[in-house]
Amino acid sequence: VQLQASGGGLVQAGGSLRLSCAASGSSFKLDPMAWYRQAPGKERELVALISDTQIEYGDSVKGRFTISRDNDKNTAYLQMDSLETEDTAVYYCNGWLGTHYYWGQGTLVTVSS
Repeated sequence: VQLQASGGGLVQAGGSLRLSCAASGSSFKLDPMAWYRQAPGKERELVALISDTQIEYGDSVKGRFTISRDNDKNTAYLQMDSLETEDTAVYYCNGWLGTHYYWGQGTLVTVSS
C-alpha cells in the first residue's frame, strides 16, 4: 500500500489550500485515514482524522480545516481555510489497513505573513 500526498505549497496568511492523499496498491479501504503535521523543531501532531464512525480535529485547526474522503477513490482530503503562519509544516497522511499504519511522503505547506 502506498499513500501519495499532494497539494502543498506557498500561500499567504488567510488563504486556503486543499491537500489530497491517494491510496494505491489495495482494493480495501484504509480506515481510519488521518493527516498529521510536523513543524520545524516540533513533534508530529494530529491535524484531523476520519473514519466510518467519527471525525476528529486537533484543537488548533478546529473551525478552519475540514477532512473528507472519497471511498471509491480511496482518497482523503484536507481543506485548509483561514491559514495562519503557525500552520507552516510538512503534512503527512496516514491510513490503517489490516494490522499496519501506512504513511505518505509528506507535502510542505508554507504560510507567509
